[in-house]
Amino acid sequence: MSSKPEQKETHQANGAVVPIVPVDCLASPDRGQLVEPSDFLGPDSDGVEVVVLESRANAKGVREEDALLENGSQSNESDDTSTDRGPEPASPLKETSFSIGLQVLFPFLLAGFGTVAAGMVLDIVQHWDVFKYVTEVFILVPALLGLKGNLEMTLASRLSTAANIGQMDTPKELWRMITGNMALIQVQATVVGFLASIAAVIFGWIPDGHFSIDHAVLLCASSVATAFIASLVLGMIMIGVIIGSRKMGINPDNVATPIAASLGDLITLALLSGISWGLYKELESKAYVNPLVCAFFIALLPIWIIVAKKNTATREVLYSGWEPVIIAMAISSVGGLILDRTVSDPNFAGMAVFTPVINGVGGNLVAVQASRISTYLHMSGMPGESSETAPRKCPSPCSTFFSSDVNSRSARVLFLLVVPGHLVFLYTISSMQGGHTTLTLIFIVFYMTAALLQVLILLYIADWMVHWMWGRDLDPDNFSIPYLTALGDLIGTGLLALSFHILWLIGDRDSDVGD
Repeated sequence: MSSKPEQKETHQANGAVVPIVPVDCLASPDRGQLVEPSDFLGPDSDGVEVVVLESRANAKGVREEDALLENGSQSNESDDTSTDRGPEPASPLKETSFSIGLQVLFPFLLAGFGTVAAGMVLDIVQHWDVFKYVTEVFILVPALLGLKGNLEMTLASRLSTAANIGQMDTPKELWRMITGNMALIQVQATVVGFLASIAAVIFGWIPDGHFSIDHAVLLCASSVATAFIASLVLGMIMIGVIIGSRKMGINPDNVATPIAASLGDLITLALLSGISWGLYKELESKAYVNPLVCAFFIALLPIWIIVAKKNTATREVLYSGWEPVIIAMAISSVGGLILDRTVSDPNFAGMAVFTPVINGVGGNLVAVQASRISTYLHMSGMPGESSETAPRKCPSPCSTFFSSDVNSRSARVLFLLVVPGHLVFLYTISSMQGGHTTLTLIFIVFYMTAALLQVLILLYIADWMVHWMWGRDLDPDNFSIPYLTALGDLIGTGLLALSFHILWLIGDRDSDVGD
C-alpha cells in the first residue's frame, strides 16, 4: 500500500488520464489535507487499475514515437496512445508516403551532392601520374569510400544512441564515449586500410601477372594513411555535430548520418589522391618514406586497441564487429577492379565522375530502408525472437514493393526518388562540365535504367537480409548496412560499366565524348 502514492505520481508525470474524482473526495472535511490512498479503494480493496493500464499505453506510445524519431520517420498521427490498443507493440503504420518522402528528401539531396563533389574530384585526379602508372589506386577507391558506411555512419549511430539515452550528459561520460569510439574506429580503419591495399595488389597482379614491390608499399602506405586520417577527421566532425545537436535540442540521428554521408566520400577521395600523389613523388628520391609511413600507422595499433578494450562501450564491437567490415571491403574491392579496368579505356570516358554518384545514391537509399526495417522489428522484440510482424525469410518482390505495410510503402517512395534525384545530380555535373560527356537522351535513358535496377535489387536484398539477420540473432543495425553499401558499390559499378559498353556498341559514345 505504501507504493500507491508513488504510482499515482508517476502516472500523472507520464501524462496519463486520471479518473475524475469530486473535489470533496480529495480533501478532508476541513479541506486541509489530502485523503489517504486507501480511501480510493473499493469494498473489495480493488485499486484503480485503469490508471496503470493508461500509463502503460501512454509509455508504449512514447517509446514508439521515440523509436520512429531516431529513424527519421516519426508519424504525424497522435493516436498511438489509445487505451483500446492491445498489449502487442504497434507498428508504425500511420505514416503516409508523402511524410516519408518529405523526411527523406533533404538528407538524400545533401548526401547526393556530396557524391557529386567526390565524382568531380575523381574525374580530375584520374589524369594524375599516380593514377596512370599505379592504376591499382582505382581499386582502393570504392573500398576506402565504403569506410563511410562501415565506420563513420555506424559511429554516428552509436554516438547518437548514447546521446539520446543520456550516456553523454556528464563531462566524464562524454570523454569516455569519445575516447573509446575514436580509438575503435582508428583500429578498424587501420586494419581495413591495410587489407584493402593487399586486395588491390592481388586484384591488380592477377590480370596482368606483374608485381612491383614499390607500388605495393605505395598502395599500403596510401591506403592506411588515408583510412586513418579520414576516420579521424570525420569522427571529430561527427562528435562535434552530435554534441552541438544535443545543445540545440535537435535529435542527432536526424543530422549526423546525412553529414557523414555527404562529407565522407569527398574527404576520403581528396585524402587518397593527395597522399598517393605525394608518396608517388618520393618513390625515386626517398624510397624509404613509403615503408616508414606504413610502419608508423601500423605501430600505433596496439595503443588504440588498449584504449578501446578498456572502454566497456566499445569492447564488444572491438571483438565482434570485424566480419561485416572486412567482407564489405572485399566486395567493394571487386567493384574497384571493374573501375580500374574501365576508367582508363577511352570507350568509357566519363565513367569516373558518375561512379561515386550512382554508388553513393544507391547505398544511401538502401541504408535508409534497412534502418527502417530494423526499427520496425525492434519494436516487436529482440533479435532472434519470433515476431509476428516479420514476414517469411524469402519475400516475393510483390510483398517487398506492393504490399500495404509501411516498409513496402517506404520502398516505393525511395524507389521513386531515384529518377528525380539523379536528374538533379546529372544536371549539376553537366553544368560543371564534368565527365567530358554531353547528356544525350539515350545516355540518360541507359544511366537511369542502371540506377533504377541497382536500387530495385538493393531494396529487395535489404528486405531479405534484415529479416534473415534478425532470425539469426544478429542486430541488423550493426551488420546489414556494411553489406548493403558494399553490394551497392559492386552492382552500381557493374551496371554503369555495362551501360557505357552498350552505348559504345551502338555508337552513341562517339558523339558524347567531349575531348
